[in-house]
Amino acid sequence: MNMWFAIFAIVAVVMIADTVQKVAKAKAQKKSGDAELNTMLARIDELEERVRVLERIVTEDKRDLRREINRL
Repeated sequence: MNMWFAIFAIVAVVMIADTVQKVAKAKAQKKSGDAELNTMLARIDELEERVRVLERIVTEDKRDLRREINRL
């Protein structure tokens, strides 16, 4: 084995190891991003439900509105 082949082999191994490390890191970030996305989507669903309730309260007659406010 000559010197240039040994140098090439060492550089290739280092580059492949670095690429594998970057891919593993990207996969880990994607998994944490998915969990964060699911949390945000659940929060949005909760907020949409609250807005629906508020819209229902606001659009009812005044008598119903007073009764609903007193009930809360």
